[in-house]
Amino acid sequence: MHIRRITAAIAAAAIPLTMTAAPAVAAPDNGGKANQPSAAAESAALPEHQLTGYWQNFVNNAEPLRVSDIPDNYDLVALAFAQSDATSPGAVKFSVDSQLSGALGGYSDAQLKADIAEKQSQGTDFVMSIGGAKGSLDLSTEQRVTNFVDSMTTIIENYGLDGLDIDLEHSFDTAGMTSAARQLRNHFGPDFMLTMAPQTLYVQPGGSYMQLIDNLSDIITTVHTQYYNSGSMLGCDQQVYSQGSVDFITAQACILLDKLSADQIALGLPAAPSAAGSGYVQPSVVTDALDCLASTTNCGQFVPGQPHPSISGVMTWSINWDVSNGTTFSTTVGNHLETLP
Repeated sequence: MHIRRITAAIAAAAIPLTMTAAPAVAAPDNGGKANQPSAAAESAALPEHQLTGYWQNFVNNAEPLRVSDIPDNYDLVALAFAQSDATSPGAVKFSVDSQLSGALGGYSDAQLKADIAEKQSQGTDFVMSIGGAKGSLDLSTEQRVTNFVDSMTTIIENYGLDGLDIDLEHSFDTAGMTSAARQLRNHFGPDFMLTMAPQTLYVQPGGSYMQLIDNLSDIITTVHTQYYNSGSMLGCDQQVYSQGSVDFITAQACILLDKLSADQIALGLPAAPSAAGSGYVQPSVVTDALDCLASTTNCGQFVPGQPHPSISGVMTWSINWDVSNGTTFSTTVGNHLETLP
């Protein structure tokens, strides 16, 4: 497993319904963990406010990229995605996609590993993502969990990665996923990063990710909910919000503040209009949402009951789409993250 960068340690030591217009409404003050620093986030030495992006290990209409081509704005990169291994139930596998290699004029596993190591030396962390729109994982038996843990351990060690990203967008076994994540954390130790990218429906009260988050809250690094490809959703103030607005983002992020510390919560948005079927917003909307959560400024109708200055940051799908769109997203949002309290 990749060891935390010295620079990070030094830094740590140094420091569709249409809503009608209405007056801003303050949310109730969230009790519990909201502004308490999390042990998991502290042990994983990311910047206080970070930008996460997914690197596509496949070819679509976005720009194909080598890892060495990833813009320096990104603090954490999720490799998308490990695939199910048909030869071993529950196990996963990963290698450079052959079509991607062809599109890049040749890109080998050895080159990928070297690129990851070089980026890590510059301060970027890497996690292996499972799931995505087309991926699924069945961990309903102890043997499947064992196969998954063994195979993911091999991948992480082989590529020198920093942790696991759970992006399961279909049904999954909560107990099995909980056990697998804890076994990986126990194997790699407190620097192991655990991130999640649930869809909005799954983090509504009673949603399938809520129990998983409860089970793993003490070791979660970041949950970056996907605030796109979504219907209208309830916010923590029990009002209905439609995607594409500051309120849709902030009022739902507020739901997780009852379960996680603010430094474990990030905002997931598309990097370009073509990156998602719906829910794209201009980077300025993302920065307004950050300001609203961090300092209760630049809010829409929804205003948090208190500022959450340690809000973790932003995730985007994807780095490839960001580069295709001239890195407008990562430049704007990345620069703004540096201005947060």
